[in-house]
Amino acid sequence: MDKKVLIGKNLEELREVAAECGMPAFAAKQMARWLYEKRATDIEAMTDLSKAARQRLVEAGYVVGREEPLAVARSVDGTAKYLFTGAGGRDVEAVCIPDKERVTICVSSQAGCRMNCSFCMTGRQGFHGSLTPAAIINQVLSVPESGELTNIVFMGMGEPLDNIDAVLRAVEILTAKWGLAWSPKRITVSSIGKIRELRRLIDETKVHVAISIHSPYPSEREMLMPVERAYPIKDVIDLLRAYDFSHQRRLSFEYIMFGGLNDDRRHCMELATRLKGLDCRVNLIRFHAIPGSDLHSSEIGKMEEFRDMLNARGITATIRASRGEDILAACGMLAGKGKKSEADVN
Repeated sequence: MDKKVLIGKNLEELREVAAECGMPAFAAKQMARWLYEKRATDIEAMTDLSKAARQRLVEAGYVVGREEPLAVARSVDGTAKYLFTGAGGRDVEAVCIPDKERVTICVSSQAGCRMNCSFCMTGRQGFHGSLTPAAIINQVLSVPESGELTNIVFMGMGEPLDNIDAVLRAVEILTAKWGLAWSPKRITVSSIGKIRELRRLIDETKVHVAISIHSPYPSEREMLMPVERAYPIKDVIDLLRAYDFSHQRRLSFEYIMFGGLNDDRRHCMELATRLKGLDCRVNLIRFHAIPGSDLHSSEIGKMEEFRDMLNARGITATIRASRGEDILAACGMLAGKGKKSEADVN
């Protein structure tokens, strides 16, 4: 019998499971508490369900569905990269980044990616499949740092808004009182800017939003990000202007800096003009070299100059610290593995 996974289900779906197995409706909240608050790994641990109810769950083919990481790589800077079962025969990676009192997990939403950005190793591998809500939540629950996590960013493998239903379900579980009960202010979803799905994310959640821009000029952005043709950055920014980001939630733009391509004064002035009037911040990111790419990173002096020019024009800009580059865990370097045996376990 195919196993049916319980993690990744919301309260309504757990009520359906309870009804299927002849359990009272309130058993749904009991299961949710065991899955998300107490983090049970086995149905037998759900001791406030009767023994008969637990047996019916097992007989119906249900399992908790937790899976431990297949492998781990650890950086000299404390960053840890975990390999998990993905989709379409391709595994995925999640990254835990400790930083003083914060521990951030960067989760994947797809195995591979359809967006084909020229600077990203994930995009280079093509698209293999979208993760289920269970596979997304499992990354959060099953890393060794799970109990210490303070922030979650959907910035791992894949385009989150290309898997919008699963990502919204994961956010629901992360923030609901019956789930992990996290504040949405601890969650950021990063996107290239799929218009319809971006509107859904903003309307249906209160999480922070990060948009990948990388050039203020459409022709240059298209060279880096072919999706500019389908989702022009002008249209993305026009959509964002219709929302209020001045309270509770934060809007940011991710700007990877490439030496000699997008790091001069002209680009800075154009970026400031495009973002003028938006309550937002810009995260400047050093490009991490990947195989087969002629792109290279800006020098730190150029990045600092770019940052200072933006700040002088009223656009809050910071340079994001690079973490985990030595284990291929930094921005744009996640690739997963085609076979579990390819992972190096440290």
